[in-house]
Amino acid sequence: MSDTINPDAISAFRRAVWRHFRAHGRDLPWRRKVTAYRVFVSEVMLQQTQVARVAEFFPVFIKRFPTFAALAASSPREALETWRGLGYNRRALWLRAAAQKIVGEHGGRLPRDEVPLRRLPGIGAATAASLAAFAFNRPTVFLETNIRAALIHHFFPSGAKVTERDLLNAAAMTLDRRRPRLWYSALMDYGSWIKRAHSNPSRRAGVHRPQPRFKGSPREARGAVVRALLAAGKPVGAAQIIRAASGVGPKRLRAALDALVAEGMLRRRGGKYSV
Repeated sequence: MSDTINPDAISAFRRAVWRHFRAHGRDLPWRRKVTAYRVFVSEVMLQQTQVARVAEFFPVFIKRFPTFAALAASSPREALETWRGLGYNRRALWLRAAAQKIVGEHGGRLPRDEVPLRRLPGIGAATAASLAAFAFNRPTVFLETNIRAALIHHFFPSGAKVTERDLLNAAAMTLDRRRPRLWYSALMDYGSWIKRAHSNPSRRAGVHRPQPRFKGSPREARGAVVRALLAAGKPVGAAQIIRAASGVGPKRLRAALDALVAEGMLRRRGGKYSV
């Protein structure tokens, strides 16, 4: 149990994390220049996308939208076009909506506290805590897959499932409160290495769920619809979308269209769809 971790074990864990970071810390574009906006964009991108892919797309997005104000002033189409290739397209629209709220309600400044951060579109409790840590160097406590891997590997070796409560306790006990921003960077890099070297211990986390296959999934159909609409550049009917996305069955595409309209990602007027 995490509440039995002794100080020596905590010190040993911290030494291992810092030692790995000094030797193998990752050079990531959002770490090179830390601003609240750059942290915000990177954290939303990283929610469901691999680090290497985000590292490729992040500079392009920042160049196109360098500030909250620039992103807030963009159109949904512009946000989606710049986001294209990262997947989970609704995040682009959440990011834009959050920027508009930050500009309109917070004077263009990212809130420092977790409560107002959680009120932003697309931001849950864990992302709000990570934003506070990375943007403002606040000693918040949160979990993500690499943190879970590092903690499970070191403190829960039995092979049994580990609860979020125990992992949160372990994260709080091991947190370097003097330098949380750097600590979390080091911890995530260490956990990423642990996952490769030790068959991903985060699979023993109680919240772990296998990633569903993309092929044949609703995500595949939704992505095909958005790509077809962006390529068309104007409102088009369902028949044209189905022709453009011929690799996905018509039934799945129509279901995706209905879902995207219901969620507010697409508009449907006069039988034609647009972003």
